[in-house]
Amino acid sequence: MKVRRAARRPPAGAADFAATFDALRAVLAPVAKTMKVSADTPGLYTLLAQPTPRFPDGIFFASVRTGKAYVSFHLMPIYACADLQAGLSPELRARMQGKACFNFRTPPAPAQRRELAALVRAGRERFRRLRLP
Repeated sequence: MKVRRAARRPPAGAADFAATFDALRAVLAPVAKTMKVSADTPGLYTLLAQPTPRFPDGIFFASVRTGKAYVSFHLMPIYACADLQAGLSPELRARMQGKACFNFRTPPAPAQRRELAALVRAGRERFRRLRLP
């Protein structure tokens, strides 16, 4: 006798995941031209800083990934340079999961997008100063 499983319902707000993914991907667009895109699919977008002798494949910089319950925005400079977290707004800090990940179920508000964009620019500049590509 086969046991039938109940169909999984998508989480509340799942319909917004595509829009959320696109909005977060757009935050990375200004720095993408100076980096290597290692993944660009409907549910995953990953940027690597340009290869160097120390990191021949490039070093992980940022990623947007669609999961089951939210869309994740990973930003490695905020982990590597912890002082970048000092000025985070309470709204963005509430979305942090771990040290370098922000989770969203709906597209971020314009203020959050601007704050993430500023973090991306600052992170890119910090990686340059550290001589990571």
